Amino acid sequence: MIAALDSRTWWWVTRAAGIVAWVVVAAAVVWGLLASTKMIRRRGAPAWILDLHRYLGTLTIVFVAIHVAAIWLDSFVKFDAKQLFVPFTASWRPHAVAWGIFSTYLLIAIQTTSWAMRKLPRKLWHRVHLLSIPMLVMATVHGFLAGTDRANRAVQWSAFAVGLGVVFFVSVRLLSPSRTARNAAATSTRGASREEIAV
Repeated sequence: MIAALDSRTWWWVTRAAGIVAWVVVAAAVVWGLLASTKMIRRRGAPAWILDLHRYLGTLTIVFVAIHVAAIWLDSFVKFDAKQLFVPFTASWRPHAVAWGIFSTYLLIAIQTTSWAMRKLPRKLWHRVHLLSIPMLVMATVHGFLAGTDRANRAVQWSAFAVGLGVVFFVSVRLLSPSRTARNAAATSTRGASREEIAV
């Protein structure tokens, strides 16, 4: 029955799954950045905020899998396993496809370490998790180089809005004092208060 489906069906499934995967991963990255800023304090944040972030990451894996499976089943541009998983081997737009392959590998690394977060060193998990931003950039480049919908205004404005959101939250995160600096400032303030009391 699957083989009997028209190749155009798989083309539509490929496009739809690719767009949905990008929307979900963009939401996951922006939500994760928001949750890590002072706007939502991690200690006081409800559990559902972090659960939603993890759920969006897992949902991205699902739609990327559908996207890749539909490409493989599509007979219009025939991809074999090597072309789907090894960068620059595709006969159709090899550079555009490579961006998608690289972003998929980063996504798998990020999501796998997220699932195993409690068993990994905090620094390792954090460094891998920081790859979320380059992964989103690669996925966006892949979409605009390979996607049929790159000329669609809604897609263009969505990418622009997501880009602004990422830049904004990264800036907020970088410009806010680090936890170490806040702890040092609090310690020095307490020390000064004790000296005043002693005097």
